[in-house]
Order: sequence, then C-alpha cells, then structure tokens
Amino acid sequence: MTEIVIRSMEVQDIPAVAGLEKQLFSKPWSEQAFLDSLQQDTLFLVALHGSTVAGYCGMYCFSGEGEIMNVAVAPQWQNQGIGHRMLAALTERSQEKKIRRMILEVRVSNTSAIHLYEKLGFQNCGIRKDLYELPREDGMIMVFEQ
Repeated sequence: MTEIVIRSMEVQDIPAVAGLEKQLFSKPWSEQAFLDSLQQDTLFLVALHGSTVAGYCGMYCFSGEGEIMNVAVAPQWQNQGIGHRMLAALTERSQEKKIRRMILEVRVSNTSAIHLYEKLGFQNCGIRKDLYELPREDGMIMVFEQ
C-alpha cells in the first residue's frame, strides 16, 4: 500500500472531506458543519494519500469524554486498514486531552465497522431504536474506556 499520512484536519481539507461525506452518507454534513466543528473542542483527523483525502474521522470532546461523530474511508481505500489507523490515532491523541471514555453510534447492519470498533476495544452498550434515517435503522451504541 502506498503511504498514508494521518494528521489533524485543516480548513483546506474541508471541501474534499465534505465531498466524501456526500458520497458515503445519506444525511451528510455540510462544509459549514465541518468548519464549525473545527472551531470547537474537537479532534478531527484526515488520512491522506499524497494530497488526496482517503478518509477522515472526528470526535467532540467534553470533560473527559469523547463522542465520535464521523468515521469515513473512501470506497477505493476501504478494507486496507485506514479506518483502524485513523481510530488508533484518534485514541492516542484523545489521551492528550485526558479523554477516558469514547462513545460512538453505528448502524446495526454495518458489520464491518462494528468488527473494527470491537477490534479496537469498543463494546456494545445498547441499541437506539430507529436512530438512523434514509433508511430507517437501529443504531448500536459502543463505548471504549481508556
């Protein structure tokens, strides 16, 4: 695999990130939503192949807890370990912010993502009925304690 660099998301990454968001999600974040998120207490990372955004992930930080909002890998880069590397980097950087617990939600049908999260130490702590729209689906709540 060609080298992938993981670094903090910067403003100039937002158009590519928002484009990938539109490609992958039924209710995508706008460029403005990403810009707003970078102005808050967050950790957002991008995975770059050269100057191309291959993936991104992000988390809001609140008093020792992080809520992972976005994890996305471009289709041509999926199943190559990029999601794992981004989340490992997010976990590592969260320690600098004294984050002890991370929470995320995932569609119950997204078995590959659930498997990845479990490999990283996340555990299922419940189901939220009809959490997602387009299509309507339950969401699994997963938590990781550091």
